[in-house]
Amino acid sequence: MHHSQTARLVAEFIGTFTLIFIGAGAGALGIGGLVGVSFAFGLVIVTLAYAYGSISGCHINPAVTVGAFVAGAISAGEAVLYIIVQLAGGIAGAAFLFYVLGGNETGLGATALAVDLPVGDTLVTITPTQGVLLEGFMTFLLVNAVIHCAIAGRAGNLAPLAIGLTLTLAILMGGPLTGGSLNPARTLGPAVMTGDFTDIWVYIVGPVGGALVAALLYRGLLKS
Repeated sequence: MHHSQTARLVAEFIGTFTLIFIGAGAGALGIGGLVGVSFAFGLVIVTLAYAYGSISGCHINPAVTVGAFVAGAISAGEAVLYIIVQLAGGIAGAAFLFYVLGGNETGLGATALAVDLPVGDTLVTITPTQGVLLEGFMTFLLVNAVIHCAIAGRAGNLAPLAIGLTLTLAILMGGPLTGGSLNPARTLGPAVMTGDFTDIWVYIVGPVGGALVAALLYRGLLKS
């Protein structure tokens, strides 16, 4: 069934709103630790992809939309509309979180590069260049899963599970280092509400770059 453009955009808005409210909200609360945050994000993807995948593809991520466009699954015009709605949904989700938590003192689950993160006997600090590469590789994994499991249909009805678990595994490793964004809308929402745009370019260049590599690799080598 072909859904109207309005239906597709509403699905993308609700999806991105929910991803930021639940995922970044879990990060702000901090109760479940890294595992809790990674599953909060992953479970949002799984459940919403089952609910809305047949309507909009459930990208809920500008980087995924870029990847889908380059892979030939969506037109340029629709991709632009998707991205606008996703960014708006991310900001709205963060605004709702701001309201529920009574301000931005919790940080609203904002993504940030690690500074002096204790790892064993050493302290790890992630530079912006390292951040771009980390976000790029993790988003490559995510968009790779979207293209192969959903767009190419290789995982059938299990595609949402594969995509959600990919986000989960990426955050389990990348969360402490970069916040594990993989999604410009996920980073922009809390940044707007906290007024802190430090290193935000990392969370645009990295995810979009990773998405482009995944889509171009699919088109050039892995499509058949």
